[in-house]
Amino acid sequence: MLTLTSKKMIMNNKTYGLLARFETPKSLLVAATKVRKKGYIKFDCHTPYPMHGLDDAMGLKRSILGFVVGGGALGGAFLGLLLQWFASSYDYPIVISGKPYFSWQAYMIITFVTMVLGGALSALGGMFHLNRMPRYHHPLFNSSMFKKATDDAFFISIESEDSLYNEQETLNFLKSIGSVEVECIKE
Repeated sequence: MLTLTSKKMIMNNKTYGLLARFETPKSLLVAATKVRKKGYIKFDCHTPYPMHGLDDAMGLKRSILGFVVGGGALGGAFLGLLLQWFASSYDYPIVISGKPYFSWQAYMIITFVTMVLGGALSALGGMFHLNRMPRYHHPLFNSSMFKKATDDAFFISIESEDSLYNEQETLNFLKSIGSVEVECIKE
């Protein structure tokens, strides 16, 4: 009979994927291009700083976050203007110096503020959703080699859920494209 600790050990033996270290940023860019051209889809590159050209080498498309923020900003502006119209024209109409109930010029400051608020909140929510956050622990954190990712090392990780993933073939492929060392990551 399996106990709770033996069940955890069985679950923890699942392979997350392979992690390959490269010496230079140039070798990482070349390797990322080769990984993409080989047909791998579920892979990622890890660097200590942003690298120009890495998105193109990985074949990443432009993020939709700008459209999400634009929609949130327009929605916030619309809701702010709607709230002011409702309050001054419908809920509590007051005639001041013969002016109309809805004088949109007076409402632009609050409309702008709610537009900024809507954009900021949608940026935050969109970032959390697109980055699949919060994720409190990632399997790559189990690697002792990965601790150099914030210092001076360049990595490519290929997930075992990729359709082309075969542990031995992927390991040989990563070695053939110039990786210095490759590690199998367990969950």
